Parts: sequence; structure tokens; C-alpha cells
Amino acid sequence: MPAFRFEAIDMGGKLHRGVLDAEGAKAARGQLRTRGLTPLKVLPLTAARSTQTSLFASKLGAQEQALFTRQLSSLLTAGLPLNDALSALADQAERTYVRHLIGAIRADVIGGQSLSNALSQHPRDFPDIYRALVSAGEHSGKLRLVLTRLADYVESRNALTQKIKLAFTYPAVVTVVAFGIVVFLLTYVVPQVVGVFTTTKQKLPMITEVMLACSDFAREWGWAAALGVAALGWAIRRILARPGPRHHWHSWLLTAPLLGKLVSGYNTARFASTLAILTSAGVPILRALQAAGETLNNVALRATVEDAISRVREGTSLARALANANQFPPVLIHLIRSGEATGNLPEMLERAAQGEASQLERRTLFITGLLEPALILGMGLMVLMIVLAVLMPILEINQMVR
Repeated sequence: MPAFRFEAIDMGGKLHRGVLDAEGAKAARGQLRTRGLTPLKVLPLTAARSTQTSLFASKLGAQEQALFTRQLSSLLTAGLPLNDALSALADQAERTYVRHLIGAIRADVIGGQSLSNALSQHPRDFPDIYRALVSAGEHSGKLRLVLTRLADYVESRNALTQKIKLAFTYPAVVTVVAFGIVVFLLTYVVPQVVGVFTTTKQKLPMITEVMLACSDFAREWGWAAALGVAALGWAIRRILARPGPRHHWHSWLLTAPLLGKLVSGYNTARFASTLAILTSAGVPILRALQAAGETLNNVALRATVEDAISRVREGTSLARALANANQFPPVLIHLIRSGEATGNLPEMLERAAQGEASQLERRTLFITGLLEPALILGMGLMVLMIVLAVLMPILEINQMVR
């Protein structure tokens, strides 16, 4: 029986939205009227799917995906049928897009498709790893358990990303504020104060002349400099969009001072945790490697995983295949080798993921701990130079008067 999403009002004028099952749109309107509702809009949920391919399509957010997974797991564990669980999630979804998305999934499930097949109709919202785990849970008869572990995985991944973003928020804010202060001083304070001395034909100190030149440039050509920086950024982005330059850039990032450890640690933690949950759910190793490789945002590491897939397919062990390019941390390779030898690969991968995540947090705190005083010191030096450029002519005039 097809599903329809509706908008209707009751006798008091209150708007109601939701999803219902009916033989057709006419039958759906009849159901609404029997409830005392006046239908305003009744559309088949399959129509919601077509909007996802549009240019300005929305997408299921990371937090929304985690919430959906956790709630679906809880409802299924409580004994609700999948159809009723999806209906409850659709009814309580806050965002319209999420409500339509869940309703479309429910419509496919009602139509006889499995949950994994229904999710495969929405690849932008549910990546390959998500669908692979759900499929593995369905085939093993442990969908509830797999969804619980999947919810833990999504939440831990989001938490790690959020910690890194929050750690770099303060340095970014300090940088923007410092830049704004310097621009304000150069374009307003310096010409207003120091400009008085230019009419006296007094010999100005070197630092004052430099600041006046910078001030004139900022006022006259600041717009051109901003356009030049924007054009340069656009050109660099276009160049890095090409496979060759992007691969070289990402390879350099892995070896860059300070930053390289962050990039490598972040990608390694995601790769290991993804591979751990996939292998523990019984997903075949080749498909697990492919799905785990897609979570990497570094092209060089992704190429290493693709090469490892080919080597594993030919019979090479996973540890040796990943170690071939010498780009993953040695600790990960050793733990994988140990897991393969003992037959406990998922546990070793999970241990590697936890270790990399802990090291990543420590490195992030260390780097941000260095950045904060460096930025404050840099801003202080810039302001000091501007203040000296303003005060030194005044001090020289005072000495001449005496």
C-alpha cells in the first residue's frame, strides 16, 4: 500500500503534517476527513525522492543521521516493527526534508523492499558504509545489534570531528579579530593622526613613513588586493581539483610539519574504526576496505587503500598490503598483523582507532596551545608598531619645543 505525506487543518485551524497509508490520494483525503481534518496537500512520498537530485537539494546532517540511527535502534530494541518505528520517526522529525526522507524510506519498506535497499535509494544521506552495515545486520538477523553499534560509530565519529573544529575555533576567531583591528587602525587611525604631521613638512620617522605607505595602499588599493587574494584562492582551488595536483598536495600534507600528524591521525582513526565495525558485522573484507576507504578525505591515503584492495584480492595479507605504500602509521600495521594472526582483527582495529583518536586529540591541543599565544603575540606586535608610528612624531615635536 503506498504512503502519502499530507498537510491538513483541524476545526480549530491548527496545521497537521504527517504520513499515512492509503490506496490512493483520494482515499488518503477520505481518511483525513474521517479524522476531522481538512486536507490541504496530499502527495505520494516517492515524489520526495526526486527532489534529492535537484541542484539545490538538501541533505541529512551528521547529527540528524546519528539521531535517526540511535532512535531507530531504540525503537526496534523495544519491539516495534520496522514500519511502525519509521512512522514514529517521520512524525517526530523536526525538519521537513528529514520527515519526507524517512517517509520515502518507509514507503519502500511497505512496498516490500529491505531496509538496506530502501536506504540505497538515498546515497547522499546514507553512505556505503551505512548501507553495508544495515545489509549485514539484515542477513545475519542481528539488525538491532548492528544498528546500536552503528549509532555508537556515527556518534563517536561526529564527536571526534566536533572536538577538532572546536579546538581551532578560538585561533580562527583571534585571527579574524586581529586582522580587523589592524585594518581599522591602518585605514582610519593612522591617516587621521599622522596625516597632521605631513602638512608641517616635518621629517617623519622611518616606521611612520612605512605605516603611512601601508595606510595609503590599504585605502587606495585594498579592494584590488582583496580581489587578487580571492582570485588566487579560486585558481588554487581549481588546480587542486585536478587529480594529479590534488594527489601531490595530499601526499605533501601527510609529511608536513605539525599538520601532517593531524591529517594522518584523523584519517587513520576514521579508517580503522570504520573497518573495525564492518568486519565485526561480517561484511566481506574487500567490501569493508572499499567502504572504509571512502571515509578518507586524503586522496593519497585513499589511493593506498585502493592498491591494498587489489593486493588483498590477489591473496596478500591486509597488513602487508597496507604497509606497501608506507603511509599508514606503523602501529596500525602491527595491530592489523596481530589481529590477522590471532583471528581477532576487529578488536585490534578498534584498539588502533582508539589509540589514534587519543593521539589526535593530544596533538590538536598541543598545536592550538602553540597557536593561541603566537597569534596574540603577533597581534600585539602589529598594534605596537602602529602605536609607535603614531607616537614617535609627537615625541619628536615635544623635544623640538623644549
